[in-house]
Formats: sequence, C-alpha cells, structure tokens
Amino acid sequence: MELDEKKYLYLLLLIPIVVCVFLFNMYWKRKKQREFGDLEMVKKLSPERSVFKPVLKLSILLLAFASIIIGLVNPKIGTKMETVKREGIDIVFAVDVSKSMLAEDVAPSRLEKSKQLVSQIINSLGSDRIGIVAYAGSAFPVLPITSDYSVAKMFLQSMSPDMVSSQGTSLDEAIRLSSTYFDEKSKTSKLLILISDGEDHSEGAAAAAEEANKIGMKIITIGVGTEKGGTIPLKENGIVRSYQKDQDGQTVITKLNQEGLKTIAKATKGGYVYGGSTKEVLEYIKNALNNIQKTEFESTQMADYQSQFQWFLGFGFLLLFIDIFLLERKTNWIKELNLFNEKK
Repeated sequence: MELDEKKYLYLLLLIPIVVCVFLFNMYWKRKKQREFGDLEMVKKLSPERSVFKPVLKLSILLLAFASIIIGLVNPKIGTKMETVKREGIDIVFAVDVSKSMLAEDVAPSRLEKSKQLVSQIINSLGSDRIGIVAYAGSAFPVLPITSDYSVAKMFLQSMSPDMVSSQGTSLDEAIRLSSTYFDEKSKTSKLLILISDGEDHSEGAAAAAEEANKIGMKIITIGVGTEKGGTIPLKENGIVRSYQKDQDGQTVITKLNQEGLKTIAKATKGGYVYGGSTKEVLEYIKNALNNIQKTEFESTQMADYQSQFQWFLGFGFLLLFIDIFLLERKTNWIKELNLFNEKK
C-alpha cells in the first residue's frame, strides 16, 4: 500500500481536539443546568432530550471526518506482483552500535548521527539494493539485501547498543559478516559503507578488508565523533545517571580514530569521509556511486497501484448525510424499546 498525500494525515490531530471540545461543552451544559435548578426537574422539562444521541452524532461525525481525511491522503493498493529490471549496485551499511557511539561529542550522539547519515544516503539512492549490519564486539545481521527502503529505515531507527550482547568494537567481524550478504558469483558491484568512531578493540580489520577486496567488495568508511573525544553517558529514562568508567574507576574518554578507518578503506581502494557534515557525506557518496559500475538485475515488487480515495470519500459523505437527519431528541420507536434505560 502507498499513501499518495501523507501531509493530510496531520488533520487527524483535529479529532482528539474535537472530542475535548465536546466533553468540555457537555461539562459546561451540566454545570449551567445545576445553576438553573434541580437536574431531575430539568430532565422533566425536556423529556424528549436524549443522552445517547449527541454521543452517536459526534461518533458518526468524527468517523466521517476521518474517512474524508483518508480519502484526501489517497491510499493506493497494488493489484499484482511483477518482475521488473533495475540497474544499480548492492550496498551494505555496517553501523557501529557499541557503547562508545553513545558519546555526545557529535550532536545528538554518535549513534543518532550515524542513523541520520544512513537515512539520508538511502533517500539519495535510486535503484540500488541495500542491507544493514549492526556490530559492536560482534556483528549482527539486521536486514538482508532488499530494495524496500522504507523497511530499511524502520529497522535502522530501532538500532541500539542493546542489540549486541558483546561490547567493544570489532570492525573485522562487521566486514566479514557484511561480505556474506553478497553473492560472490554475481557480477553486481558490491559496496560496504561502514560507519564507526574507529575505536577497534580487535585485531585483523585490515586483513578482513583485504579478504573483502578479493571478492570485489569496495569499502567506504565514515568517521563519526571528534578527535578530542567525549564521555559515554549512561541513561535511564532519558536521564544521565552516570558515565562509563574503566576497570580503574576512571571516566572513559572515547575518541575518533580516523587512521584506522582510512586503512580499511585503502585496502579495498575505497575511501574515507568524515561524518561531521551530512552534506559533505552525501556529496562524497554520490560521487563514489557515480564511479561504480551499475548492473542490471531483476526484482519482484507490487505494481499496478490503484487509488482507493473514492471509497473513503463516499463513505464519509454518506455518514455526513446520515448525521443531518439524526436528531438529538429521542426516537419514538427506540424509546418504546428502552434499549438504553432512558426514562420515558
């Protein structure tokens, strides 16, 4: 399903506002009735007034309003699956989710900055297929190679240090796991975009990069953080409770290691870019992608999308038509049934 005009979804926020106004109006009327006189006496003076009907009218009105808004959004539903030919490359994003990525020397934090960079890169892609890997002391597959960018961004936002039980930063594990995402026999160009602060607590990252180069994988590294470094805040419910300490009880200062990331990229004739400026990163990635050969491949996707707005608009206007003839006084034949235990 696709939503053609998502901007109209914000109009749904008016529904709770209308409900609050209605409840306040009910409260105000009840208050004024008490000031006027005894409530039981007021009810006797207006025997045809229904307590249930105003609520029913409001419910119908809100349902009609919601239906019309959804109609304006214009949901589209694909009616068939078809195989389409696309031209692009396979890209795997390896995102460092170690605790050092919680440092806030880059706003709002290194990890959140990394997510922003990956999300913006995905937005700039065309027909490329993408996958996602998370890593710290070990690597974890988050999303296999796919052409569904919306799903990829959804998984991306859920990434956190809690995903990986083994802490530290093992760049070689990230490279090796990422290489398994690619089909060695495929002629499709292979690119790994590795985002990290470069603090590698393992050995062999350069060797892993050389192995990746043998299967034709190119690595672009993006450094996130500052060389001055920063502390690692430990939060509970968004509040900083303490800071990460080492075995000697000293507060840990984590720093960006650009040289290690440059060494990895150089081993595959890739490149390194500092992630401080989103604009510069996007320009660098764009130029890099333009110099990588695109390959034609097939993918299956939902196609032949058809608009469904007419059903929602029709239902909404039907409810508005019903609401016009729905009076707030008691309905005689329903009153006889006394379904709501209203006094006659």
